[in-house]
Amino acid sequence: MGKINKTLGEFIIENQSSFQYTTGELSKLIHAIRLAAKVVNHEVNKAGLVDILGDAGDTNVQGEDQQKLDVLANEKFIQTLKNREIVCGIASEEEDDFIAINSNDEQHQNKYVVLIDPLDGSSNIDVNVSVGTIFSVYRRVTPVGTPVTLKDFLQPGKNQVAAGYVVYGTSTMLVYTTGDGVNGFTLNPAIGTFYLSHPNMQFPETGKIYSVNEGNYIHFPQGVKDYIKYCQKEEEDRPYTSRYIGSLVSDFHRNMIKGGIYMYPKSSKAQKGKLRLLYECNPMAFLAEQANGKAVDGHQRIMDIQPTELHERVPFFCGSKKMVEKAEEFMAKS
Repeated sequence: MGKINKTLGEFIIENQSSFQYTTGELSKLIHAIRLAAKVVNHEVNKAGLVDILGDAGDTNVQGEDQQKLDVLANEKFIQTLKNREIVCGIASEEEDDFIAINSNDEQHQNKYVVLIDPLDGSSNIDVNVSVGTIFSVYRRVTPVGTPVTLKDFLQPGKNQVAAGYVVYGTSTMLVYTTGDGVNGFTLNPAIGTFYLSHPNMQFPETGKIYSVNEGNYIHFPQGVKDYIKYCQKEEEDRPYTSRYIGSLVSDFHRNMIKGGIYMYPKSSKAQKGKLRLLYECNPMAFLAEQANGKAVDGHQRIMDIQPTELHERVPFFCGSKKMVEKAEEFMAKS
């Protein structure tokens, strides 16, 4: 049987033994995410037809206007994970606080917490640009049998047991890792099944794409400005190509396939950067490192940062190893 014929379900069963805790709970968790992704995918694809465009009139905890689809994606993922009774807690970028889940049969017996950005890049919805979902999974650190606490969510990224994203694009893909490489699955919408289409995904060592919002150039630290100038200089294999979608999932996905660096530095407008450590940077850093890439905040490894709050923001540089290291050189100099 060719590689393309393997479904996500078959892949999960075959690879369960490579996961250090083989109770089957993580498999159920990935299945739940797959199910929610299919529901959200269906809604994303008909977004132009129904009254899903535009704002919901609410503002999320970050102060960003929520698109209606954001709210729907948030509800679908939370509902699906709750219904399956496999997690003891969920934290969402769209919610002020974490949600503690008490399993019905046994009190607080579940071992995993999920952190989720239900619809990344949602400001792109009404212009038909790819959006995505990012997820991150940890084993709880407080005792099983007790309600989860903030401590269970404020873990450094290196403690993640799984992470991934769904990109709702020209084709819908689910890409994830459990710490044993990165694999990508493409949805066949006719039958609603994900098939292994991108086994063992890897960042090329270096690439020719840099992704950054150059509109903020004037506000960037000097080291970042110098690196951007380096990318634009006509020498050796440069200038590089500038590609910025403004949807982290899409930018990351393209760079992993083609080779590139994604940057969201701190700036005079956003002193701590804009991306969320727990919902965006940690899961993407885990994927990057599992795919032979690198992720730093400019000076240290993203996954070593000890979070102190749920919605903490950090600067983010991620992608092909050699490009990230070159950017670090420029930042160290300034």
